[in-house]
Amino acid sequence: MSEELTEYQGPATMEKITSLAKRRGFVFQSSEIYGGQSGAWDYGPLGIELKNRIAGNWWKTMTQLHDNIVGLDAAILMHPRTWEASGHVENFTDPLVDCKKCKTRFRADQIDPKNLAEKKCPDCGGELTDTRKFNLMFKTHIGPVESILGEIDNNLIYLRPETAQGIYVNYKNIIQSNRMKIPFGIAQIGKAFRNEIVTKNFIFRTCEFEQMEMQYFVKPGTDVETFNEWKKQRWAYYEKLGVKMDHLRWHQHGPDELAHYAKDAYDIEYLFPMGWKELEGIHNRSNYDLTRHTEFSGKDLQYIDQENGNERYIPFIIETSAGLTRTLLMLLCDAYDEEKVADKGNDDDYRTVLRFHPTVAPITVAILPLMKKDGLAELAQDIRAELREDFATDYDQSGAIGRRYRRQDEAGTPFCVTIDYESKENGTVTLRFRDSMEQVRLPRAELPDRLRKEIREYKRLK
Repeated sequence: MSEELTEYQGPATMEKITSLAKRRGFVFQSSEIYGGQSGAWDYGPLGIELKNRIAGNWWKTMTQLHDNIVGLDAAILMHPRTWEASGHVENFTDPLVDCKKCKTRFRADQIDPKNLAEKKCPDCGGELTDTRKFNLMFKTHIGPVESILGEIDNNLIYLRPETAQGIYVNYKNIIQSNRMKIPFGIAQIGKAFRNEIVTKNFIFRTCEFEQMEMQYFVKPGTDVETFNEWKKQRWAYYEKLGVKMDHLRWHQHGPDELAHYAKDAYDIEYLFPMGWKELEGIHNRSNYDLTRHTEFSGKDLQYIDQENGNERYIPFIIETSAGLTRTLLMLLCDAYDEEKVADKGNDDDYRTVLRFHPTVAPITVAILPLMKKDGLAELAQDIRAELREDFATDYDQSGAIGRRYRRQDEAGTPFCVTIDYESKENGTVTLRFRDSMEQVRLPRAELPDRLRKEIREYKRLK
């Protein structure tokens, strides 16, 4: 790996990304017409397509390409004892302080220690309250009424703060129903909820988010080797996505950072415009989780190794945990570019382009008739109908062709197909490439195979 970067390399800023995301329909502020809801975001037409592509790509990598990893979709609402066993009721807290003057709320561990010691607000200089612990789990009640004050709250339930526990409580069911043999994994994509004190940097830290997690169950003693193998696989995943690899690094958790369940832990960090931030965690969770669920549920969660004399043991777990919405933000930042496209004596002749890998781009190919009339629009729609079964397509017939190219560049569309009068005469079309802006003429019949070839062999321009 080359010398580590200290600043984001590229034209993207969080302000530019936020503006583009709203303008092009990637991400909107939740409940914006009412002033917005802090920590919550809505994903528009391009945003949901990008999110689905990321999820599909991850799911294929984890399940389709591995013979011993299966999927799961566990419920968001789980038995409250789950979170006692996992340690979330006791340990899932942030230190909280408030400014008595400006009423701003802070995480105490993110304030300069000198300010904290002096109880001085970093924003206005006002007095800070004493530090108090704040549990990040959202509480709610199940059933028609809450318990009467003073009684045991039997109706209390939590929105899950992570997806992993749903895998652990189903681990035995999956062994029995699918005849799984160690080593094996269980993958899941789903929503999680954390009552974050501070939500900032657009969609990086939110109260409602989605995780892509895989829990890999191994025999004790083989965990270190497996842990290192999964580190290699997860690093290679981002290389395959075409991410700027010099904007990625490893961060190992020190003794003061390790979670209560972890034997070892590494984060893959990405250099966002706001600095190095966690993108994905790879953790050796030891046998903590299954041991705790055995204790709290009274159920025997040992694995019976029938191929080794019915040996019994509680498996160790290697976890890979990536944020789906955080990955989306990373790809927006990573793909964002501004480029001068022509020298016409105008220094402002630039285009904004999102250089997504074609496998995750919300739109794969846009169909653009040169004119609406003379049957070109109808021909373009016919071509789109032929392509839409295998490719994510868009259709645009409004405005000058150059302006339409710019719109597609800003949406991250890797290919545009232009239909003109020559297309009617000899059945050829113009294929335009987003990154290089090169255009080639080819027969309409060759278009699907050419697109597949370009996607398969895609290399991002430096």
